[in-house]
Amino acid sequence: MSFSSAVALFVAMVVLALLPSISVMTVLARSASWGFRHGAVTSLGIVAGDIVYILLAIYGLSFLTETMGGWVVFIKYLGAVYLIGLGLSLWRSRSNALAIEPTSETALVSSFLAGFLLTLGDQKAVLFYLSFFPAFVDLSRLSFVDTGIVVAIAITAVGGVKLGYALLADRASSRL
Repeated sequence: MSFSSAVALFVAMVVLALLPSISVMTVLARSASWGFRHGAVTSLGIVAGDIVYILLAIYGLSFLTETMGGWVVFIKYLGAVYLIGLGLSLWRSRSNALAIEPTSETALVSSFLAGFLLTLGDQKAVLFYLSFFPAFVDLSRLSFVDTGIVVAIAITAVGGVKLGYALLADRASSRL
C-alpha cells in the first residue's frame, strides 16, 4: 500500500464520516441524551462495524474474486442495479412519525450495540466498503501489515470524526 493511497483513503473516510447520516445522528442523540461517554462508546461501535466491513472487503472479496472468476462482473452489475433500486425505493417512501417515550437510564453496552448494528445495516457503509474501497486499495496485493494500516486509518478517521460529533453534542446539551 503506497503512502498516497493511504492518504487518499484517510481523506475519503473522513469526508464520508463527516457527511450527515444515521450514524452521525445516533452519536449526536446518544451523546446529547446520556453524555459524552455514551457518544464515545457509540462511536466505538461504529468503528467496530467498519472494521468488520474492512475485513470482509479485504478477505471476502478477494476470495470471491478468485472463486467466481468471470461471474464477478455480472455480480457487480447486479449489485449496482440492487443499490439503485434500493435508493429509488427509499427516495419514494414516506416517513412515519413515531411517538418516542423518554427513558431514564441506558447501559453502555446498548450504546455500543447501537453503533455496531447500525453500521452493519448502513447502506453508506456497504456502498463504500464493497464498491469504493477496492478503488483505493489493491485487494490482491494487500499484506497483513497493510490490513493493519487500513484498520488504523479507519479507527483514526471514522473514530476521530464521530468522537468530535459526540463532544459537540455533549457540549451543546450541557449549554442548553
